[in-house]
Amino acid sequence: MAAEAAVKQDDLQNVMTDLGQAARAAAAELALAEPAVKTRALQAAAQAIRDQAGQIAAANAKDMAAARAKGLTPALLDRLELTPARIEAMAKGVEEVAELPDPVGRVLAEWDRPNGLKIARVSVPLGVIGIIYESRPNVTADAGALCLKSGNAAILRGGSESFHSSGAILDCLQAGLKAAGLPEACIQRIPTTDRAAVGILLTMSDSVDVIVPRGGRGLIERIQRESRIPVFSHLDGMVHTYVHTAADPDKAVQVVVNAKMRRTGICGATETLLVDEALAETLLPRLLQALSDADCAIRGDAIVRRVMPAAEAATAEDWDTEYLAPIIAVKVVSGLDEAIAHINAHGSHHTEAILTEDDTAAARFMNEVDAGIVMHNASTQFADGGEFGMGAEIGISTGKLHARGPVGAEQLTSYKYKVQGQGQTRP
Repeated sequence: MAAEAAVKQDDLQNVMTDLGQAARAAAAELALAEPAVKTRALQAAAQAIRDQAGQIAAANAKDMAAARAKGLTPALLDRLELTPARIEAMAKGVEEVAELPDPVGRVLAEWDRPNGLKIARVSVPLGVIGIIYESRPNVTADAGALCLKSGNAAILRGGSESFHSSGAILDCLQAGLKAAGLPEACIQRIPTTDRAAVGILLTMSDSVDVIVPRGGRGLIERIQRESRIPVFSHLDGMVHTYVHTAADPDKAVQVVVNAKMRRTGICGATETLLVDEALAETLLPRLLQALSDADCAIRGDAIVRRVMPAAEAATAEDWDTEYLAPIIAVKVVSGLDEAIAHINAHGSHHTEAILTEDDTAAARFMNEVDAGIVMHNASTQFADGGEFGMGAEIGISTGKLHARGPVGAEQLTSYKYKVQGQGQTRP
C-alpha cells in the first residue's frame, strides 16, 4: 500500500493537474468499455478485498489507533472501524454493484418527428467525478465501484483519519482494474492529506465534471462555497420519525428504537422523535422508556419531561442538531399539520418517516414532506443505497437537481440525444 506522498506546496498544483489529466484520459477509455469488462473488474476487486482482508485490517488498526489518540468521538470511531464483517460487506457490496444492469447506453426515450428524424435520449457517463468524504473508509469501495460501473473515472479524497484504510482498499480496486485490462487511473486518490489539495480539486473544471461531497455540514458548506464544479449535495442527516395518533403501539416502539439506536453514527439515524399529543399518556411513556432502556439520552419538551422527569430540557438548538450519538430530541405535536411543518422547518431534506395505520395520513405526510426519502412504517436506518437494491451509494443527495436521495450507479449518468436522419435540411 502506498504511503502518503510528501508533496511540497509548490508541487501540489502540478500533482493535482497530473491527477486530473490522467483521470480525463481514463474516463474516455472507460466510457467505451463493454459491460462485461467493467463487471470483470468489479468482481476481481471484490476478490482482492477478501484476499487482502488482513492488510486492510492492519491499515485500519493504524487509523483507529491514531483516531483514539486524537480523541475522536465514539460515533466517528464507529464510522472509521473496519471489522471483519464490514470488510466482507464491502466485498459483497462491490459484487452487488457488479451484478446491477449496466446504466450506460440505456435508451431512455425515443420518438420520430414528422420530418422523418428519429430521436433517442441515451444514458452516458458524467465523465470524471471527484468524491470528497470524511472518516468512513468503506466509501472508498462504494464510490470506486459505482463510478466504475457507471463508466466514470473517480478522484477520491477521503478523510485524513482513514488515510491508511482507504489506501489499502484502493489497492484492491486498482487490482481489479488491472485484471480487466482497464487503466488504474480510472480510480485514483489524492496522494496527500493536505487540505489545500481539496481547494485545488474544486477549481479543476477542465478535468472534473462533478463533485460529490459526503461529510459534515462544515465540509459541505465549504465545498458549495468554493467549488467551480457542479456539486451533488449531501447535507447532514437531520432525520425525524413521527408517531401519528393511529400508529400501532408495538410496531412504533420497535421501529423507533431501531431508527435511533441500531447505529447512531450514520446519516439515516433518527435524531428527532415527534409524537402526537393524543398519545402523550399512552404510547409516549412506552417510547421514552424503551429508548432509555436502550441507553439513549432524551432531551424533551415540557410534556416529555412531565412524563419522564429524568429527561433533559430540549433547547431550540436540539431541534436542529444531528447528534450522531445515543441522544434523541423528543417533541409532542398537535397532529399531522404541526409534524409536517416542524419537519419542513428543521429537516435537512434527507429522510423522514411516519408511523401510522392511517393510509390517508401517511399519503399526506409523504406528499407534503420535503425530503429525498420519505418512509411509512419503516425505520429510517433503511436510508441506504444498498438497502434500496442499488448495491451501494456514494451518498444521499439532499439537493433537487439531477439526483436526489441515494446516489447509485444510475444516478451517476447523464444523457445525450442521438438524432438519425436521411439527409433532411431545415427550411
